[in-house]
Amino acid sequence: MVTFVLWLILLVVAWPLALVALVVLPILWLVSLPLRLVGISVTAMFDLIGAVVRLPARVIRGPRAVRS
Repeated sequence: MVTFVLWLILLVVAWPLALVALVVLPILWLVSLPLRLVGISVTAMFDLIGAVVRLPARVIRGPRAVRS
């Protein structure tokens, strides 16, 4: 909602710039989607590597006692 209000203010102040933003921002969003997917994949790989590295210590430690 805040973005829409800011765009309306930009429309009143500089309408050509607001129209350019209306066309360019969806294109930038589409271009950034593959980069977001790469970021999610890299984060998942680092989490997997960290889990594999910490696995022997978790196995040696054994199950935790449940507190009630």
